[in-house]
Amino acid sequence: MSNKKKEAKRLESKVLSIFKNSPKTIYNYKQLASKLEIRDTKGRNTIIRVLNLLHKKQLISSEQRGKYRYNKQALPTKEAYLRIIPTGKGVVNINGYEEELIVPQKHLNRALDGDLVEVSIHKKNAHYQAQVEAVVERAKREYVGVLERQKDFAFVNCRNSRCYTDFFIEKKDLKEYKDGEKVVVVFKSWENPNDAPHATIVKSLGNPGETETEIHAILHDYGLPYEFPKAIEAAASKIPSSIAKKELEQRRDFRETLTFTIDPKTAKDFDDALSFKKLGEGTIEVGIHIADVSHYVKPHSELDTEAYDRATSVYLVDRVVPMLPEALSNGLCSLRPQEEKLTFSAVFTLDAKGKIMDEWYGRTVIYSDYRFAYEEVQYMLEQQAPEVDASISLTNKTYSVPIEVFEAVQELDRQAKILRKERMTKGAISFDRVEVNFNLDQNNKPDAVFFKSSKDAHKLIEEFMLLANKKVATLIGKQQKKFPFVYRVHDDPDEQKLLNLKQTVSRFGYTFNPSGKGINKEINNLLLSCQGKKEQNLIDTLTLRCMSKAEYTTHNIGHYGLAFTHYTHFTSPIRRYPDILVHRLLQIYLDRGVAASETALEEACKHSSQREQLATKAERDSIKHMQMVFMQDKVGLVFDGVISGVTERGLYVELIDNKCEGMIRAVDLKEDYFYFDMDRHALVGERTKKVYLLGDPIKIKVKKVNVIKRFLDFVPIREM
Repeated sequence: MSNKKKEAKRLESKVLSIFKNSPKTIYNYKQLASKLEIRDTKGRNTIIRVLNLLHKKQLISSEQRGKYRYNKQALPTKEAYLRIIPTGKGVVNINGYEEELIVPQKHLNRALDGDLVEVSIHKKNAHYQAQVEAVVERAKREYVGVLERQKDFAFVNCRNSRCYTDFFIEKKDLKEYKDGEKVVVVFKSWENPNDAPHATIVKSLGNPGETETEIHAILHDYGLPYEFPKAIEAAASKIPSSIAKKELEQRRDFRETLTFTIDPKTAKDFDDALSFKKLGEGTIEVGIHIADVSHYVKPHSELDTEAYDRATSVYLVDRVVPMLPEALSNGLCSLRPQEEKLTFSAVFTLDAKGKIMDEWYGRTVIYSDYRFAYEEVQYMLEQQAPEVDASISLTNKTYSVPIEVFEAVQELDRQAKILRKERMTKGAISFDRVEVNFNLDQNNKPDAVFFKSSKDAHKLIEEFMLLANKKVATLIGKQQKKFPFVYRVHDDPDEQKLLNLKQTVSRFGYTFNPSGKGINKEINNLLLSCQGKKEQNLIDTLTLRCMSKAEYTTHNIGHYGLAFTHYTHFTSPIRRYPDILVHRLLQIYLDRGVAASETALEEACKHSSQREQLATKAERDSIKHMQMVFMQDKVGLVFDGVISGVTERGLYVELIDNKCEGMIRAVDLKEDYFYFDMDRHALVGERTKKVYLLGDPIKIKVKKVNVIKRFLDFVPIREM
């Protein structure tokens, strides 16, 4: 193609792009020339020819002579929300297509992550792709980047896994912001022929690399607010702290029943408490008491709107970003010891074999006698004695509990083991994952990595919370007349991913057969077999990746991972908005009231699922940041690792000692040219035929640590 034809083609693309970006606007050739900054007669004549050509192709329509608008009817389009993935491409979910459709970067048409777009769908090499035709609505989201000041303008470098462009800042918007600062920008406009969108800086976060800056950057990047508006704080502080006598009279009273909480040492908000009472002849009454947030947060109030928007608390390495203001989350609603608290409860009568003889649900009032940390309860269970040692005590002193409290803990532990065994027998998946945690110094910098695993004390609480969630969902879900409700569902695992998992684990000597009927049993046997081995974390991670994402919905399909036909979230309303909805719906059901709108509930479910996923990503990023800070002074040191991922760009390696993950870039594999074998998840040497496989052990040296971009570079150490 000649240069002249190429130039004409480029101009045609630019003109069409203007029409697509403003599909309702009418343009003539003069207006287009102005937008494209074409001022000569020859250029304007070329625009006229381009308009005639586009009109002939029916891509634009002419409502009156010389005036044109975009012809949306020329190409069938669908609306969808665009998501930018780390490769710089986009993806959209379109009804009628099983998988997400890829939008190649050249067809993004200036659309950004989160924008509502119109896309056309095209078939290419037996696969469908999408192309952005127009931006319907900008996401109005924030972007985080580093300010690069020039004399009369600036750019904010926001390029990351969800942003493929920089943002242009006009001189009048620069104010006192300093070169090199990490700043937050919001989209302003993106007009042709500009190469970059215009934006406005709304906040400086500080110097890149500093923990406070990077943690706030993570929250902004995912649209997770970390401060409450003053009006919300004021509304929370105005709620009376005393409980009215009339309110107490309307509730079942558990204040005289032995009640306690079991939580992490560092917990400040206590959602749940257990009460225990012996009824004789081996039967017991267990009350699962949950903070009655719905009593304080009324529908459509300011507090409710804020809680809905946030949808979840966010648990980062060095802080919690709560869903509710502190006056509620750590005060009024928190089930603190030696305080009367309003609760919503599920109460069960159990026989000695764990069979449920009776169940009751409703609003209650409790008085928590004790606050235990998991470590304290675990110590009592392991020592088989009613004593807690000073080394793990919340008070840093050795103390004893009354014998009836110790017996209650023992019996609850015994009953929890019965519940767990029953779940496992029915096919529940047992993910006892090791969690990475950090010891932080006084400056919030990690000085050590440690691993948390789930012990009997954790499982005691977990089983009774699962029981309450299951039974509440079953109560509603098994009614003959359908009652709109919020379920927590989990679909079957991905078959192809299970086959890939089989390939990987076989190299470690594990047998795994995902093609039979007992897939749950196969998965559990695999997870049990690798416990305590150096490859456990890798196998746990790969198995988790086979699983579907759990989500909220009004359409119950059961929970595969827990092997429950009915499941919901009832037990954490301080930190999860769906739990507040479940409390409200349960009360409406108990009062035989008017059912909620299923459409509105489903919308709330989708919103909550999306916010939960963003919070999870932010939590992972905060762990990644702390890992980078922890590894900063370890450049040049040698570690043992396991290959945790293989791509054409190189090998991801997870270090065995601290679970930090970094990359050996393909260019640093000096002994040969390595090509990517997709089927084997391997890099293969062209000359030497050396193979690097997913799951292989490998020794590495730390080459580079980049705290700002959150990546580690390794180089392999050749074994002699």
